Amino acid sequence: MNPTDITAGQDEAWMARALKLAERGRYTTMPNPRVGCVLVKHGKHLADGYHQRAGEPHAEVHALEAAGEHARGATAYVTLEPCSHQGRTGPCCDALIKAGVARVVVAMQDPNPQVAGRGIARLRDAGVEVRLGCLEADAQVLNAGFVSRMTRGRPRVSLKLAMSLDGRTAMASGESQWITGAEARRDVQRLRAQSCAILTGVDSIIFDNSRLTVRADQLGLDDAEVIARRQPLRVVVDSRLRMPLAAACLSEPGETLVVCVEGSESPRRDALMRSGARVLEMPAGDDGRVDLGALLKWLGDEGGCNELLVETGATLAGALMDACLVDELRLYMAPTLLGSDARGLMALSGIERMAEQRPLEILDIRALGKDWRILARPALAACAEH
Repeated sequence: MNPTDITAGQDEAWMARALKLAERGRYTTMPNPRVGCVLVKHGKHLADGYHQRAGEPHAEVHALEAAGEHARGATAYVTLEPCSHQGRTGPCCDALIKAGVARVVVAMQDPNPQVAGRGIARLRDAGVEVRLGCLEADAQVLNAGFVSRMTRGRPRVSLKLAMSLDGRTAMASGESQWITGAEARRDVQRLRAQSCAILTGVDSIIFDNSRLTVRADQLGLDDAEVIARRQPLRVVVDSRLRMPLAAACLSEPGETLVVCVEGSESPRRDALMRSGARVLEMPAGDDGRVDLGALLKWLGDEGGCNELLVETGATLAGALMDACLVDELRLYMAPTLLGSDARGLMALSGIERMAEQRPLEILDIRALGKDWRILARPALAACAEH
C-alpha cells in the first residue's frame, strides 16, 4: 500500500491512537504541549511514541527510535506540527526527514510562533507529503492551555467551586471543609495535577489554611507518586500582604508565589520571603487590588503556565468573572443545604436587572459519588475577545 492510497477514515483511526498516546503526558509535559506519534507502514502499525516530560525527547523521536530502519517510507501521525526549531531537543521535522518518512499526517498546526507552519513547510520542501487538520478539534481540546498561552499570552483559566444545593460555598465564619465527598475531591486532585499553577486568594489561606498540593493517595491513578512529585506553582493573591507567616502551603514541596500590589510594605514582604514564599509585585487595578489581567499575562509570559486552576472564595472568583478572565467553570454541587447565612458562590458586580444576568453554556453534567459536577463556560459575547 502506497502512502497516497490511505483513506481519510484510516487516517482518522491512526490519529485517534496518537491522541490517546498524547493523553499519557497530561500530567507531566508542562509547559510543553501533549503530543503523540504513531508510525504506520503498508497499513500496519509500526511504532508509537509520546512526549513524556519537558526537556526529554519528543513524541516523534520516541516513535522513530522504536521503528529504526523500518521508518523509511512510513506514514507518521502526529497530534501537533513537528517542531522546526532547536530547543532543549532538536527539530522533529528534521528527524522525520532523515528517517525517510514518506508522509506525515498532522492534527493541528503548532500555535507557537517559533514553529507556526515552518515545520510543515520544511517537510514539504523535503518532498514529504503532508496532510493537516486530521481530528484537529480533538487536538485543540487536548492542548487548550498551550494554545491559550501561545495565542493570548495567558493560561487557560478553570474556576473550581464547591457548593451546596442552595449555592453556598462556606459557612458565615468561613468554614468550608468539606462540602463535597471523596469522589469529587479525587476529581479535583486530578485537576490540580494537570495544572501548571493553582491560584487562590489570601482569605482562603487565612480561613482554611489551604495547602494547595497534589496528594498521591487521593489521585487514584497509576504512577500517582511520580505525578505528585511535580507540584503546581501555588499563587496567592494578597494585595496588602496579609498572608500568615506560618501558612501550611509555605512548608509544602514546590513553590508558593505571593502576589501583592506595587509598593507594598517592605518588612512584611521580607518576612514572607524568609518564611519560604516568593513575592511578586504587580500593578494595581482600578479597585486598588492586584491587576488580575496583568497577573495572568505574567503567568503566561514569565511563568510558562498553560493551565491555571483557580480555587478561591467569592470575592476573587467574582473579580475574575467580572474581568472576563474565566474560560471554564467546574462546579461541584453537594446534595445538602447550608442556609441563607452561609457565603454565596461568587461576588458579581453590576447585576441589578434580569437583562444583566451572566448566562453560561453547560458543557457536561455528571455524578461523582453523591455529588454532581457541572462543567460550564461563560456565554457572554462581550468576553469572547479576552
